[in-house]
Amino acid sequence: ELSSAMLLSKLGAAVASYQTEDTYLSVEDLKTARSCQNLPNPWCNRLVILCKDGRGKVGLRAKEHRKGIFVCLVIPGSPASMAGLRFGDQILTLNQKSLAGWSAAQVHDALSLASNNGIRMAIRDRPLSRSLVLHKDAAGKLGIKIENGRISAICVNSSAAGNGLLIHHQIVEVQGLCVVGLNDTQIRDRIEETGESVSISIMDVSTFHQLIRDTSAQLIKRCFNH
Repeated sequence: ELSSAMLLSKLGAAVASYQTEDTYLSVEDLKTARSCQNLPNPWCNRLVILCKDGRGKVGLRAKEHRKGIFVCLVIPGSPASMAGLRFGDQILTLNQKSLAGWSAAQVHDALSLASNNGIRMAIRDRPLSRSLVLHKDAAGKLGIKIENGRISAICVNSSAAGNGLLIHHQIVEVQGLCVVGLNDTQIRDRIEETGESVSISIMDVSTFHQLIRDTSAQLIKRCFNH
């Protein structure tokens, strides 16, 4: 029978082995053993400290979704933008208060009443999104059809198909930059401007529409942090 010390030692060795094991973000990288790049990790939390601008604003809007609070708008150049907040981020706490079960109105009121400096938030990166790395074919295409910002079709034998991309998902980021509010031509241009591989973040269409439901189309096009 193993002692407690021996069990802990074996567990530590197993964790260390797992952490150093090579991981890959695409089928192509797995085949060629290319190292992966960093993408948002929905399982990690981070601390964000904000201040207000000259108008007393932090530059974000929140939305309640299934008893959680999510960022649904970030104004370019605002304190929220400079702190790295993105569309789809989950706000877990505000000044050490859990936001589970809060309404968006309660969050906005709390931000209005907060001091001008030192507003602390615990953030989880885009837990409702999924990030993938796709590789272009000889013609420079990913093998996807984009309609109204969402993936409506996938080509057989493409990188998109091989990496398990699904239709009826909204493209929310390309190469780590938000594309919500951009038209299809602008999104395709963003993809074409990249190199051989492209990182995209997608979100189920129904979830996406829940987050933007109360935001006007004009505000989305004009004020999203692209």
